[in-house]
Amino acid sequence: MARSEGDSWDLASSVGATATMVAAGRAVASRDGRGLIDDPFAAPLVRAVGIEFFSKLVDGDVDITAIDPASAATMQARIDEMALRTRFFDDYFADSTRGGIRQAVILASGLDSRAYRLPWPQGTVVYEIDQPAVIEFKTTTLAGIGAEPTADRRTVAIDLREDWPAALRAAGFDVTQPTAWCAEGLLIYLPSEAQDLLFDNITELSAPGSTIATEYVPGLRNFDADKARADSAKMREYGLDLDMPSLIYHGERTHVMDYLTSLGWHITGVPRPELFARHGVPLPEFADVDDPLGEIVYVSGYRPKV
Repeated sequence: MARSEGDSWDLASSVGATATMVAAGRAVASRDGRGLIDDPFAAPLVRAVGIEFFSKLVDGDVDITAIDPASAATMQARIDEMALRTRFFDDYFADSTRGGIRQAVILASGLDSRAYRLPWPQGTVVYEIDQPAVIEFKTTTLAGIGAEPTADRRTVAIDLREDWPAALRAAGFDVTQPTAWCAEGLLIYLPSEAQDLLFDNITELSAPGSTIATEYVPGLRNFDADKARADSAKMREYGLDLDMPSLIYHGERTHVMDYLTSLGWHITGVPRPELFARHGVPLPEFADVDDPLGEIVYVSGYRPKV
């Protein structure tokens, strides 16, 4: 179903299903012997959502590299990228808290389990923002398996298209304290103007010394929806009918790094090949060919202290 103004979803439909897909990728990556990440909560959360394909994937009943043998290396690279993306943001939070930050905000938190699995320093408050149904599902599911947050987890059940800054403040957010902001896997689901507004709001709420991490996907400017649908045909044969082209906003948009810099942030970017090389993970030479996400740049930065 195509996106529309005011649309909503749960974790088995529309944009919500992409959060389940990402969690499934983390679950598969967590089984990898290289130990790039360890997310023990990803698999139980995916099973609880109940999308059959993803449940089979996390249980090892589907070999993702066998779905299309001709593209097995690329399929493995996508799983590796999910591991490395997760590691990038995990490391970002570790660096931020080592620098003394004790307040974090995870935007569109979905099935992110960092409030439960990262070793947060004592006194850290982690705010998770997402739609009410998503927040309730994750909270209830993790409580059901006996999981407990490793920080002071505070949920903010609101759509990002609403006045989330006010809801965040109402949950106890302290605008005078530096914050570690995370917008992982979010921007492609926002129109260009909503992306800019998101960063405007973050900047307004950020005390000096705050940090930020997100991604920039230049390939969205020339995204080929028909090709993307053709590439996912094999997945549909396995029962997964997730029409990504209808869920994302492609075309021209503001350059993330330039925009954040214009707002006063000091920004650096790590291109996809550099992130793979940093962790000694091979990236197929052809992995970026005609891949709209192949140009992805992992972005982080800080707001200077006065």
